[in-house]
Amino acid sequence: MSKKHVKITVNGTAHEALAEPRTLLIHFLREALELKGPHIGCDTGHCGACTVDLDGRSVKSCMVFVAQADGHEVTTIEGVGAPGALHALQEAFREHHGLQCGYCTPGMITRAWRLLQENPAPTEAEIRMGISGNLCRCTGYQNIVKSIQAAAATLSAAGQEAAE
Repeated sequence: MSKKHVKITVNGTAHEALAEPRTLLIHFLREALELKGPHIGCDTGHCGACTVDLDGRSVKSCMVFVAQADGHEVTTIEGVGAPGALHALQEAFREHHGLQCGYCTPGMITRAWRLLQENPAPTEAEIRMGISGNLCRCTGYQNIVKSIQAAAATLSAAGQEAAE
């Protein structure tokens, strides 16, 4: 199959590359761009470890071809917060033990980041529904929910949007 020239903005940086159109976005991110935050989990779209933000909506990057992302904006866990300055969600996951093994954490935080942009003050039920596409085999979700609630409160108190 012939390669296609793709232009994708990832975490605010424009990237151009040649890629086979059937290459999955997760593989492009991890292999071509060397972004190791999004994890490869199930390769079927069920676990959410590969969740990224594509043009303002959460997607499972194992279910999106790189050709579908051509000309679009992608945010990965590396684009949430900044080096040396954790986002309120990242800080809350650390403080409230919202992770154990950490494998699901990048996808979980990226999904929660979008959720808080969509709904800055979600209820527990809305958080649980909002992250329902992301599986965690370690935590039982209680501390994940607590972490998202804490981040929402922190962002609200600071008068910030989740994207900042």
